[in-house]
Amino acid sequence: MEPAPAMTTIIFNKPYGVLSQFTPEHGHAALSGFGFPKGVYPAGRLDHDSEGLLLLTSDGALQARVADPRHKLPKTYWAQVEREVTEEALAKLRAGITLNDGPTLPCGASPLPDPGLPERVPPIRFRKTVPTSWAELVLKEGRNRQVRRMLAAVGFPVLRLVRRAIGPLTLEGLEPGSWRELSADEISVLRGIK
Repeated sequence: MEPAPAMTTIIFNKPYGVLSQFTPEHGHAALSGFGFPKGVYPAGRLDHDSEGLLLLTSDGALQARVADPRHKLPKTYWAQVEREVTEEALAKLRAGITLNDGPTLPCGASPLPDPGLPERVPPIRFRKTVPTSWAELVLKEGRNRQVRRMLAAVGFPVLRLVRRAIGPLTLEGLEPGSWRELSADEISVLRGIK
């Protein structure tokens, strides 16, 4: 009897404009262009106009754990928004707000000093008369375009959105477009999050 193939789990810093799928579509690049090993699939997704941490795995149980909101795995987002984000807006987000598909869970929401990320390609739109600021949101649910919709609902349209972390895993040391395999210890920690 042959041994079961080893499971592979990858952390990837998805660049702007790349789809969270392996087939290019509507002029957008896809995951197929980054040299991933065969048999890995995204655990969750990021829209083409969002950047940052995406996990890919050949482990179906881990994929379900990361992608399923019932597991309440915290996901940390850094959002660059139009204007100076206010404490009043952040307090509304922390309490939970109502979107067109129902109320959101309370979340972590705080101002964020400019994180000094590499310039996005293409760069965000710049307007001399409208300053920008950054906010950090930590969500335990994952609706379609939720961070963008939440910030717009409190008056701060998102110009750039980066998923910085999933649970304890961060983008630290990964440039846009680069990836690495997770260690057995990292996978164990990811599985053990409550």
